Amino acid sequence: MNPLDDLPGAVTVYEVGPRDGLQNQPEPVPVDVKVRFVDMLSASGLPRIEVTSFVRPGAIPQLSDAEEVVASINRAPQTLYTALVPNVRGMERARAAGLGGIAVFTAASESFSRHNTNASVAETLQRFRPVAEEARRLKLWLRGYISTAFGCPYEGTVPIDAVVSVARSLGEIGVDEIAVSDTIGVATPRQVVDVIGAMAEAFPLERIALHFHDTRGTALANVLAGLQVGVTTFDSSAGGLGGCPYAPGASGNLATEDLLYMLDGLGIETGVSLTGVVEATRYLAAETGIVPTSRYVQAA
Repeated sequence: MNPLDDLPGAVTVYEVGPRDGLQNQPEPVPVDVKVRFVDMLSASGLPRIEVTSFVRPGAIPQLSDAEEVVASINRAPQTLYTALVPNVRGMERARAAGLGGIAVFTAASESFSRHNTNASVAETLQRFRPVAEEARRLKLWLRGYISTAFGCPYEGTVPIDAVVSVARSLGEIGVDEIAVSDTIGVATPRQVVDVIGAMAEAFPLERIALHFHDTRGTALANVLAGLQVGVTTFDSSAGGLGGCPYAPGASGNLATEDLLYMLDGLGIETGVSLTGVVEATRYLAAETGIVPTSRYVQAA
């Protein structure tokens, strides 16, 4: 029996480059360049793009242009455009911008939560309740991130029970999807199998996404493990850009090009043009000097 025969036939690629990829750059990227970057990613056929974050401008200056960027992009009919929101105020800004979906974020470790949001895990979840209620009222798609699901820069190992507990709470709040996140790139395939196996008892497997950083070069191996246990949504960032301001040592996200190359080779449908994403990455690099870390882009 071929061990690859039972993989999913199709996968959703959730592009986080415009938000997660650009929030950690030393200098803000000009609005017109961001807009063109998003438009090129849209043209590649990506079904979901996280465009920006409606956080307090002083917290992440690189994304202080959120309203202007969202207002200027050309929205493709096949693409759901989302933004990260930290609280009710962020939700109000996202609603005014007319986005189709939003994302909230918490963590599986208390230390990371306090460094990232200045609040405990329980406090962040409580903060999201009115956000979720408003999202349901407006019929907006709602995602919940669980950061440090595989390891924490401050606490080290994170118990699986902690991840499952947060997943249950997000489910109670009413999220449509949970992104289980390897914030510092420490996950291994065995961990992926163990965490997702436990998670699936608390939240529907078909509504679980995986978000990997490639700090230790294991992101694609972890994707394959995720596919083998039935996950069908994976986050990635064009060019492999990214990192986390609150996660020391975390390098970029899994590159969208590398993910697409592997999925294409496995015969898994994504509806996304690898060539189109490469063009978007090269445009951004030419305009900003940001060097892509994608192995596919480097090889090409």
